Amino acid sequence: MTSLNTKFLCGSVCGILVATLPQALQAQDPVEGDTAIVLRGSQVELLFDGAVVTEGPAVAPDGTVYFSDITPTASTGMEAGHLRQYDPATGITRIFRSPSGMSNGIIFDDQGRMIVAEGADFGGRRVTRTDLKTGKSTILAGLYLGKAFNAPNDLALDEQGRIYFTDPRYFGHEPVEQPVEGVYRIDPDGSVSLLVTEIDKPNGILVSPDQRTLYVAAVGGTDQAIFAFDLGPGGSVSGGRTLIDFSPGPGPDGMAVDLDGNIYAARRPQPMGIYVYSPEGQQLALIPTPEQPRNVTFGRGATSRTLFITAGRSLYMIEVKREGYHAARW
Repeated sequence: MTSLNTKFLCGSVCGILVATLPQALQAQDPVEGDTAIVLRGSQVELLFDGAVVTEGPAVAPDGTVYFSDITPTASTGMEAGHLRQYDPATGITRIFRSPSGMSNGIIFDDQGRMIVAEGADFGGRRVTRTDLKTGKSTILAGLYLGKAFNAPNDLALDEQGRIYFTDPRYFGHEPVEQPVEGVYRIDPDGSVSLLVTEIDKPNGILVSPDQRTLYVAAVGGTDQAIFAFDLGPGGSVSGGRTLIDFSPGPGPDGMAVDLDGNIYAARRPQPMGIYVYSPEGQQLALIPTPEQPRNVTFGRGATSRTLFITAGRSLYMIEVKREGYHAARW
């Protein structure tokens, strides 16, 4: 467990928007060389619409894109979410699982199993793992110190198979039992550790490609920032610091990372879109989106330079120059 004593020591937030044409929703990158991010003339393409709130895109070993459809009971009744799958070969989106336990963030491990953060509001409030070959699901983390989680939100994986997840609470009728909105780690032996306690509304989470930094995004509370922690070989964290302070907000939601360590963060200021930052916190690019973005991921294989974006009621994609990083390799 760590104390974020330096959480308001801001890193660099100054940079150049190298790709922003929000009216055309077209990302153009006039910068050549090592800092270029977006393919010249690339456009954000709509793949699916008609959900309630899309979140947590993740690409399976067969190229299928899975994403969450969050259905708040205040507006939809007691549906408890849907987990959808988009087939790039056919362009068809189907429901994979419903109710989904109010699924939010999704990742895949090194065996191609789907790991899901299930939230509150009649959701599971847990982290589960599903074997797509057999359909069997296992609860990886359901309680901490005998109490239910707030609402597991997003997930990250390191190259040792450890799972990191955030646990804020945004909505839901269930009582809040945990004294903090924490960041946790699940080890391969099944043990669960509380790592970070002093971030208000921790949300998106990433492990850097060199395995030395854990990034946590905060949005919706008093913290509006991307925080960086030193990540030890055993999965411990220390040295919490503010990489980018977005106060008074809004901060980022979900995030992705490329092989060079650049961070792709879903943000909703105007213009809203995917904001790209260097590991030092310098803004490199903006990819505008037509709806409020909530999460982003890179594809794999033939789509390793494709960003899949969940925004508003929809799923989008855009080609970029960089290749995405994933801890799990198939």
